[in-house]
Amino acid sequence: MKFSVLKTTVFGAAVAALAAVAAPASAADVGACLITKTDTNPFFVKMKEGATAKATELGVTLKSYAGKIDGDSESQVAAIETCIADGAKGILITASDTKGIVPAIKKARDAGILVIALDTPLEPADAADATFATDNLLAGKLIGQWAAATLGDKAKDAKVAFLDLTPSQPTVDVLRDQGFMMGFGIDVKDANKIGDEDDARIVGHDVTNGNEEGGRKAMENLLQKDPGITVVHTINEPAAAGAYEALKAVGMEKNVLIVSVDGGCPGVKNVQDGVIGATSQQYPLMMAALGIEAIKKFADSGEKPKPTEGKDFFDTGVSLVTDKPATGVESIDVKTGLEKCWG
Repeated sequence: MKFSVLKTTVFGAAVAALAAVAAPASAADVGACLITKTDTNPFFVKMKEGATAKATELGVTLKSYAGKIDGDSESQVAAIETCIADGAKGILITASDTKGIVPAIKKARDAGILVIALDTPLEPADAADATFATDNLLAGKLIGQWAAATLGDKAKDAKVAFLDLTPSQPTVDVLRDQGFMMGFGIDVKDANKIGDEDDARIVGHDVTNGNEEGGRKAMENLLQKDPGITVVHTINEPAAAGAYEALKAVGMEKNVLIVSVDGGCPGVKNVQDGVIGATSQQYPLMMAALGIEAIKKFADSGEKPKPTEGKDFFDTGVSLVTDKPATGVESIDVKTGLEKCWG
């Protein structure tokens, strides 16, 4: 199998057989699975930390799985199959392929398992029982608004590069990308799709796989297309770090405004050091801990989690982090961001 069990913590009796999944369970019988995109991105490391701590507190048996790289959906499907066979009561998943994973998710739900999407909504979103996530559209809007306000009149002549996640365009990629455009004042056309916009300020899009090396290569590719880039939107902070290195290699690091999303400690420190102008901070530890609580509650009572009022998901919060606040854009400073960061 291509997936790997990262860590297993066992409390009390063995996990109930699959046939008993739908039956009420004691704390010792509650098994849960955490399936992340990778086990190296600090975001998912912190997510696992939150799930593990809460599982320990509640006496839940937790098994954790991850893809080899961001985009490795095959390993996630195999992990779901294992969780079903193990008789898990709930699955927490950050899906790499938000559409392709749906049949496997349906199989788990048909077996009586509570499935909660973390951070990345499925397509359609109701393919999961619930979604616990950052408002990724708002996260994108915040950095777009900040970039536009920071540039002022220069925003109308900006040349913007987009460093996205993967060609499959998972929902988190689309929401952050389109949110940035909305905040920056770009007509997104179809808000559910990346790349159909016709604003002359857009230099182009490239994919990063959410890591530093991918960010560096994507930035190099877009600089070849237009060496006059002035703004870079990155899907996350590792990609932003790679973009900065590519810009630095050609002496452009001081002339380009980089914005991002994540709020991990390395990313916030990069804001402090001027590598990133501003980032939208999210809270993965909270997402995963709340997910484990929801699985435990479901196992005990059959009750499923409800979304935040006015939204179709449970909103776990987002804050713009920068030491260069912009008029009209709410933000927190780096000192506060470092107190709240992860990774």
